[in-house]
Amino acid sequence: MRVTLLSGGTGGAKLARGLLEVIGPDGLTVIANTGDDAEFYGVHVSPDPDLLTYWLADLIDERGYGIRGDSWQVMSALEEAGRPVWFRLGDRDLAMCLLRTELLATGQRLTDAQAAVASALDVGVRVLPMTDEPVRTKVTASGQTLPFQEFMIVCRGEGPVDGVEFDGIEAARPTPEVLAALAEAEAIVIGPSNPVASIGPILGLPGMKDAIAAARAPVVAVSPFVGGRVLKGPTEVFCRHAGIRLGAEGMLDAYPGLIDGLVADEHVSGCPSLKTDTLMDRPEDRRRLATEILDFAGSLPGAGPDSA
Repeated sequence: MRVTLLSGGTGGAKLARGLLEVIGPDGLTVIANTGDDAEFYGVHVSPDPDLLTYWLADLIDERGYGIRGDSWQVMSALEEAGRPVWFRLGDRDLAMCLLRTELLATGQRLTDAQAAVASALDVGVRVLPMTDEPVRTKVTASGQTLPFQEFMIVCRGEGPVDGVEFDGIEAARPTPEVLAALAEAEAIVIGPSNPVASIGPILGLPGMKDAIAAARAPVVAVSPFVGGRVLKGPTEVFCRHAGIRLGAEGMLDAYPGLIDGLVADEHVSGCPSLKTDTLMDRPEDRRRLATEILDFAGSLPGAGPDSA
């Protein structure tokens, strides 16, 4: 089965790992948010694509980001030199960013540079940046507009959020690889990521919603709300800003007219839905949920061997 997953960070990355274990690397393609990308310490950092890659490589640190067992020699040296290091990169993490930056400097596309990172970590799944053009998420809160990472780390993601913009998105386009992954998919899954700050930049690309609507595969969204709350991150703050209801039914507000089904741990009206446990703390939970999502997608109208 060919599955295309739209994903931001933690929640989507956990689901990506579960899908990998169920269908294997050849069946899975991930379209990753690059609105969080930034320049730090002279390198191009792609937080969501890298987080996904580390989960797929089974290298994710227990903190939920970075590489397990990484060292911190470069950050320590920068601290000793009096440089700000509020955005912390482990040494191996930094090496992957250096690899990406080196390839970008030679004129290669972000898609190809990210593929080189995945190859270096022996990841067979295609992790596709949503676009090769720069798109940068900026958040306005407490009277100031900040890049997403600064809002999240320095300001701790504390709202209320007064505005969200995706700088550069008007000039950006989905890559040919992204469009092909959508057209060839037998199931399209919107991961349980922040619908505003993580999925929002992906869907906001000119032509992206049209490509999803034109795809013959069923589109299933997975709610990021567990027990009516978000387990990690400022999703609730962003949803309040966007007028999205808190809870699973808010995904109908976030993705109007786009999804064929919704997976959540609570009853949802107004859309075909699957109620199931969506907590993914353990490997067996991730595999179970991935299997249930694919079975549910296969039951929706338009699904089947002729759908792609």
